[in-house]
Amino acid sequence: MSSITLTPPSSQGFSHAALAAALPVPATGSPPIDNLRRLLDAGLDRLPLPGHGATLQRWQALAAVAAIDLSLLKLYEGHTDALAILAEIDGPGAPAGSSWGVWCAEMPGARVKLQQTADGRYVLDGRKAWCSGASGLSHALVSCWNDEGQACLASVALAQAGVHVTDEGWQAVGMAACNSVDVTFSAARAFPVGAPGAYLERPGFWHGGAGIAAAWYGAACAIASHLHARAQHAAPDPIRLAQLGRIDCALHAAAALLREGAADIDRHPQRDAMGLALRLRLAVEDAATLVMHLATRALGAGPLCRDAQFARLAADLPVFLRQSHAERDQAVLGGIVAGAEEHPWTL
Repeated sequence: MSSITLTPPSSQGFSHAALAAALPVPATGSPPIDNLRRLLDAGLDRLPLPGHGATLQRWQALAAVAAIDLSLLKLYEGHTDALAILAEIDGPGAPAGSSWGVWCAEMPGARVKLQQTADGRYVLDGRKAWCSGASGLSHALVSCWNDEGQACLASVALAQAGVHVTDEGWQAVGMAACNSVDVTFSAARAFPVGAPGAYLERPGFWHGGAGIAAAWYGAACAIASHLHARAQHAAPDPIRLAQLGRIDCALHAAAALLREGAADIDRHPQRDAMGLALRLRLAVEDAATLVMHLATRALGAGPLCRDAQFARLAADLPVFLRQSHAERDQAVLGGIVAGAEEHPWTL
């Protein structure tokens, strides 16, 4: 696999029209892994790399997919993130037609070990949780630990005897379609990607984390669009219009932060973006939470019970938002702000 060259993603090819043409109608009627393959076959995974001058276009693509199906977005974001990681740390190339996940969540008490065998090969052993798309992807980037206790990253082909996809680890109704189950490795052939620590130390780690906020934003906009449509076609209702106005303010503020953040990453691609990413994630989380609260109150039970896409988004988004660490992330961001010589809020 290491002999195959990765073609750098570009901004060409992705558009809302191309996205609509690649997916069936309704897209939520097909398994997310099938829809991911449709997007890959259409070349819609070749997104601009973050920090290369078109980060906003990359985030717009994530938001557009999220507005259709968050389980599909989870797989799509993982695949496109894997391509960006491989490009950033000069990893092995992605074989043509391959589909990738990034499985780097660390569950307490469960570590995957990377060991070198006597004949020079590398193998993985252990159990990995939160493996989205495990039953349908061809490859994954997996966080692991070497014999020296160093954090590493390895690529692994999933169609081998040493990889076992379980049916364990997921009980939620929301995001169930992305199939985020546990996977066990038993002497599974793997290839180290980058030096130990490179995955977490690279600038793109927080660029990718910030991009998740764009996905939350896209899903929130899709939920809000149902209220917008109701307000357009129903008799004027001052309560509903007040709720729509509040949603409008929240989404415009979140969008402005996302645009500003993308531009900042492009201007300073090597700068530590941890504070920026946390700010974006927390602000968009708040906006998305407000949208869900107000839109469901304004629309009532009808869309939740009778509109398949709305019902799925309303079930999926609260689960997906829990990738945020909430008050813990607020505390980390507060520490960054407190450490600055001057406050950062001058207009």
